[in-house]
Amino acid sequence: MKNLDLAFRPRRARTTDAMRALTAQTSLEPRNMIQVLFVRDGIDAPVAIESMPGQYQHTLDSLKYEVRQAIDAGIACVDLFGVPRDEDKDDEGSVAWAEDGILNRGIRALREEFGNEIVIMADTCLDEFTSHGHCGPLVTDEWGNEVVDNDRAVESYCKMAVSQAKAGAHTVSPSGMMDGQVGAIRAALDDAGYPDVSIMAYSAKYASAFFGPFRDAVGSTFKGDRKTYQQDPAQRREALLEAQLDIEEGADFVMVKPAMAYLDIVRELADVSPVPVAAYQVSGEYAMIEAAAAKGWIDRERIVTESLMGIRRAGADIILTYYATEVATWLNQTK
Repeated sequence: MKNLDLAFRPRRARTTDAMRALTAQTSLEPRNMIQVLFVRDGIDAPVAIESMPGQYQHTLDSLKYEVRQAIDAGIACVDLFGVPRDEDKDDEGSVAWAEDGILNRGIRALREEFGNEIVIMADTCLDEFTSHGHCGPLVTDEWGNEVVDNDRAVESYCKMAVSQAKAGAHTVSPSGMMDGQVGAIRAALDDAGYPDVSIMAYSAKYASAFFGPFRDAVGSTFKGDRKTYQQDPAQRREALLEAQLDIEEGADFVMVKPAMAYLDIVRELADVSPVPVAAYQVSGEYAMIEAAAAKGWIDRERIVTESLMGIRRAGADIILTYYATEVATWLNQTK
């Protein structure tokens, strides 16, 4: 057969590993990922999270070990969630800002051990710490419905953020989707003498079913839904508005959560944001990959890497993922 008379043959850019590397438009590197970790009060050994195989609620000692592994793999940041004892929870979530609360103890342990070797980010929300599992104190509205009191929640977030900064956090990450939370936290941090502590805003956090396994991870007592404060999955423009407001209020990073089902939002936000854009590959995304891999239905390493590359390709500068250290190790082995 005579060769086709083609002006362009795109396959020329795919001929070898070296050629594919040379022409790759998107890269995935350890510095692009944040390792998400959990520290739990009242345990003397790590506790496996049943719905998230391979992930654990850590002691302070095992937490430090995991962070050392992350640093050695080239990870630039860890995001820390606290898991208090049930008896320490109350309607306000007050253990969240207690100096001896588990999250602040975890932050302090990492800062004392690692200093500035890695960015220590802390989750700044109340759902792990309240007895009812919502992201702020509840109030009954005029129709008899229990709803989160936005302004009281923001006041609590400010106390939490300042306590986290005092414990040694480089970054706080308000995730409650309360109106005005970023501006209030910025002002509180500045007034308390922490102008250099940065804020990663959960700007577009959707009321998603993909969060299910996370409730096991933090021992949540939550029942119901968060549709009155987290975004409706049907909304697109609202995500851009939320991010714009957070940037105007002083956010240093903005985030889309979850990642996989919201890559269009990641792309649109990345196209206009003047600050770095993050996306969170959440517990449900992780659990689905692990379940399919355990069945032998997928190539685990390829799927994990491809899923993260897709988030990067959509425009995320930073990916929060439970796979960060493991994937960084794979990437280092291929260099």
